[in-house]
Amino acid sequence: MQLTILMPCLNEAETLSACIDQARQGLQRAKVEGEILIADNGSRDGSVEIATQSGARVVHVKEPGYGNALRGGIGAARGDWIIMGDADGSYDFSQIEGFVQKFRDGCELVMGCRLPAHGGTISPNAMPWKNRWIGNPALSFIGRLFFECPAHDFHCGLRGFTRAAYEKLDLKTTGMEFASEMVIEATLKSLRIGEVPVTLRPDGRTRPPHLKPWRDGWRHLRFMLIFSPRWLFLAPGFLLAMAGAGIGTLLAVSPVQLGSVAFDTGTLAIACMSVIIGGQLVAFGLFTKVFAIAEGLLPQDPKFSNAFRFFTLEKGLGAGLLILVIGFGLLLRGVWIWKEVHYGVLPYAENMRRLIPAVTLLVVGIQVIFSSFFMSILGLRTSSRRPPKLPERESGEPRHDLG
Repeated sequence: MQLTILMPCLNEAETLSACIDQARQGLQRAKVEGEILIADNGSRDGSVEIATQSGARVVHVKEPGYGNALRGGIGAARGDWIIMGDADGSYDFSQIEGFVQKFRDGCELVMGCRLPAHGGTISPNAMPWKNRWIGNPALSFIGRLFFECPAHDFHCGLRGFTRAAYEKLDLKTTGMEFASEMVIEATLKSLRIGEVPVTLRPDGRTRPPHLKPWRDGWRHLRFMLIFSPRWLFLAPGFLLAMAGAGIGTLLAVSPVQLGSVAFDTGTLAIACMSVIIGGQLVAFGLFTKVFAIAEGLLPQDPKFSNAFRFFTLEKGLGAGLLILVIGFGLLLRGVWIWKEVHYGVLPYAENMRRLIPAVTLLVVGIQVIFSSFFMSILGLRTSSRRPPKLPERESGEPRHDLG
């Protein structure tokens, strides 16, 4: 059997029969041997009986959740190719020839695209305005930016994949994030991804949809951020640290006047705080990257691996100690100036202009030193996961003795 058309189902009695009929037409039009599989997630409205009477096969999935329903259905699917879509009437399963052709062309993941700019169609009243003009474009843009995904419609519910590709993805989530995880993992694992224009129609249900736009949109965004330490930690941390360092350097020399606005020690303190926070975010990003690669959550990154080998523990300690020495020197200079006035009262602004950068450098130096140690520990943990190689004898035969 080549193809399984899979529909997760939770109380879809109003639309399920029509979707199954369309799926049967789609199999005939695509001229492919296939089955229609309903993954029921606890329906109580007669959906199971309707599916059975309509000639579909039903698998019961007890664990609640959109991802769980799909995982249970995929596990029971008999086809080498699987096309999944909602059973609410919003997609026309009779129009699956494009997906089948993409499979025949060698694609491993085939995404539907509802966006008119890329050939898709969104029928009137098929998508709430906040989803159409805010949620979906924003999340799709973020997905393409973070992961360089070739799919334009990152969250289209109609999509297909090969069984072999699904096994490679090793998906973990059980809720609405399942759809995002699939695209992210396929992109990270360099699977061949295709795209087919599809039409989104108003669903045929009279009850409210299971999807909650703001809640589920946040869950998708949160998931993408977690899978991209570069954009969650590294990019904002680097920008924050560089901006704080540049502004702080100017203000450490003298106040800056822009028109009627004066920037002095208060702004200097904020700039130095930005340096500290930015440096900590960069460290978090590096920690997360190493850990995610070690755990198999992210693939190996050659550029990051080369940088990780170059910036050794010793170099990190050297940089941290240098920053620490500079900060300590500035602090001693401040104490010396204080001594010159017999430890009396100093002009507040001038004194803060000396002390704030000194204290900031001391904090950053300590951060760099202990972050280097922690990175080294993570690196050892990563190395320990690689199977050790036995040394070879001169003849080329492996040694089995440990003496």
